[in-house]
Amino acid sequence: MNKDIAEYALEYAKGKGVDYAEVRAHREYQEAIVLKNGIVEAYIQSVDSGFCTRILADGGLGFASTNKWMKDEARDVVDIAYKFARSANRRNKIVFAKEEGVEVKYSVEQKVKVEDVDPESKIAQLSEVDKTLISLGINIPARVIQCIITSTEKYFANTEGARITSFIPKVFATAMITVVEQGHPEQAARQFGCSGGWEFFDQWNIPEEISHEAKVLKRLVEEGKPITPGKMDLICGPEVAGIAAHESCGHPMEADRILGREMSQAGRSFIYPGGPFWIGTRIGSPVVTIVDDPRIKNSYGYYEYDDEGVKAKPRHLYKNGIINEFLQNRETAAKLGTRSNGSSRSVNYDREAIVRMANTYVQPGDMSEEELFEDVKHGVYMRSFTEWNIDDRRFNQRYVGREAYLVEDGKLKHPVVRPTIETSTLNFWSSVDGVSKELVLNAGTCGKGDPSQGIPTFMGGPMIRLRGVYIK
Repeated sequence: MNKDIAEYALEYAKGKGVDYAEVRAHREYQEAIVLKNGIVEAYIQSVDSGFCTRILADGGLGFASTNKWMKDEARDVVDIAYKFARSANRRNKIVFAKEEGVEVKYSVEQKVKVEDVDPESKIAQLSEVDKTLISLGINIPARVIQCIITSTEKYFANTEGARITSFIPKVFATAMITVVEQGHPEQAARQFGCSGGWEFFDQWNIPEEISHEAKVLKRLVEEGKPITPGKMDLICGPEVAGIAAHESCGHPMEADRILGREMSQAGRSFIYPGGPFWIGTRIGSPVVTIVDDPRIKNSYGYYEYDDEGVKAKPRHLYKNGIINEFLQNRETAAKLGTRSNGSSRSVNYDREAIVRMANTYVQPGDMSEEELFEDVKHGVYMRSFTEWNIDDRRFNQRYVGREAYLVEDGKLKHPVVRPTIETSTLNFWSSVDGVSKELVLNAGTCGKGDPSQGIPTFMGGPMIRLRGVYIK
């Protein structure tokens, strides 16, 4: 990555008399390992670097990128972005909410640097996961274990004086299994991620975690029973609470969706100007608060400054059951008369930064897990999910349990086969009457945009209890 070329591009853009310009340089090292049934299917190392510029001129916004670190190329990229901005001829001019330029450097510490662990050692640790699964004596004919390691260096500069340098290493692992018992297949997948070094791979204890899933699937086939459909209580584990928070709070609170930009790509939001839902509208019970916080240490969605140079901060999306704050970039913030809250992210130099989540979770409450269960006369405990669906307005949704149990008189009984709740965002969060104290976060990759951008995130929460919902 060549900061001098990035600065040259910015100075060249200034000379065109633009309203605003920025340059974002990006260098990423990636290492990927895939094991299928104990055999190394792929081992890949790659380095990708380049830079992009975004220019605001005459009310239009232009974007262009390149992976060629040359002054001639820098001028060409600026010329293209400037041409796009000028030729937009927009009726409604784009402006950016005001921000002060800052100069800062930050990085994530690694106790065990990913580059110091040789490929053979990494493959051996993934192989141990597979060997542990085989040792269980359970029929697991399909086992896929993979790990993706990235080290990302960014440099951001704009005409407001921002100069931000960052270095963030990330480790991401997935384990996917198919268990077949009595001729019946069941599947499970687990994801693990962090911003940090290789030390986290051991902390995740993947062999034990995925072994638990295999045992759960075997028991589900042998002992699982369908639920008798009807209204009952539902206790959601952190995994289920997290996917609900991500899909039915995080996505509809993205301001670009709210303003219609994502309508033909990733969908709309049930929140829109002039609609029945807006900031200040009740969407859930008073015990429901959902936060998106990029600054959680070592989180998979961690960052200190977004890709528009805005300082990250916790965003309280739903607060005590009330729609409280949208996820904003500088463009949407200007349209809505507010300030950006640092929600602009890009997956690479050749993608425009757009409004994204980081780490979205249900804020813990004041109940113990025992208290959540003790007065449930008849219900379901959905510890994890095997399937979810939600409409393009992020309002009507469906969650199907993977590990789930019948609850009778506060006690767990037999496993329940695929209990399903179909509900709306309003009904789901309005039904919550209890939230436990312990926060659990899980890694995930959130897709959005065209071309698609899969961005690292955390999602999760404590356990939550919903009263009187229909489960089938």
